[in-house]
Amino acid sequence: MSILPQPLRTTLNHLLPGSCLLCGEDSQTALFCPACAAELPHLPTPRCPQCAVPTTHGERCGACLSTPPHFDATLAIFRYEFPVDRIIHALKYGHQLAIAGWLGKALARLLADADLDLVMPLPLHPERLRERGFNQAAEIARPLARALGRPLLLDGLERRRATPSQAELALKERQRNVRGAFECNRDLIEQRILLVDDVMTSGATVNEAARTLKLHGASRVAIAVAARALRNA
Repeated sequence: MSILPQPLRTTLNHLLPGSCLLCGEDSQTALFCPACAAELPHLPTPRCPQCAVPTTHGERCGACLSTPPHFDATLAIFRYEFPVDRIIHALKYGHQLAIAGWLGKALARLLADADLDLVMPLPLHPERLRERGFNQAAEIARPLARALGRPLLLDGLERRRATPSQAELALKERQRNVRGAFECNRDLIEQRILLVDDVMTSGATVNEAARTLKLHGASRVAIAVAARALRNA
């Protein structure tokens, strides 16, 4: 069945197995048919190497120069806009976990030559984890770590405070909202960490997580996300 809302569906409600999640056409064993896959909104290049927003020549953006984040790099595949937002919504709220495998393998291709020691997912607060039943970041991180041949550390970082939603907050409010939200229970001396999440918006949450990891010795923290929200989108 298509993950798009009813007005946007171009096929019947009941589709054969192996149908594209977006248009319903035959996609064989793939989640998306070639036509839909080709039209997904990839993040443009060149971009800031630290936060992944587009820049003219691939230089660091003004925001990262004026207030350097605690993370060292960001790698992302898509712009967070239609239909990628629907795809990630289907993963998080529709429990379509096959999407996580697809995203993890796609990120692995992007990171094939990356220097890193550990893969870690951004954790959910236990209360949110109970509500959802799974952590989408962990589900993306599993196939990613497997494809890269790197250890996956699922419980090294904990979310100890349930923070209100970031969606309606300004940047400074987002930063205050997540301050002290994470706790690390491992010695990460000189470890190069890949921190995985589904979407990066302002970067406040992953920045606080990266700060916590570096306080525990991590020498480098890179962020890997399926999609990056852009300020002008």
